[in-house]
Amino acid sequence: MSTTSWLRRPVPDVNDRALHVWHWELRSSRELTGARMSLRQELLSARGGARTHEDDADLLLLAFEELASNGLRHGRPPVTATVSATPAGWLIDVSDADAGQLPAPAVDRDPAYGGLGLHLVLGLSTTHGWSVHSGRKHVWACVPRASVI
Repeated sequence: MSTTSWLRRPVPDVNDRALHVWHWELRSSRELTGARMSLRQELLSARGGARTHEDDADLLLLAFEELASNGLRHGRPPVTATVSATPAGWLIDVSDADAGQLPAPAVDRDPAYGGLGLHLVLGLSTTHGWSVHSGRKHVWACVPRASVI
């Protein structure tokens, strides 16, 4: 897979379709773990919209953790993560202050060495991309709902 698989595109505007929006400012992997746990609890409890099927929650949380951990590892603080729920799924938008560091999926790397998170998110999302807005890099993905409760 080439580095061009993560295309420069603006973050989709889902404000008119958003059922609920969650937002975090992350400074550490510990805070990311807390955000992931609170998001899971809200998704499965039906707070912030319709209850989410556990399989869908797991896929969303995997993509969320991959993008947010990349922001923490490769970006520059502050790192913000926003998840917007829509009837069709979720928009994950992770931004950081390093607008010059572009998302680059690993190429020809042994999976044992990691670095394959962007490829994983590509497979979980219907669309994805990155952009720079107001001096911040945004890396985003749309994860669809697959299950109906």
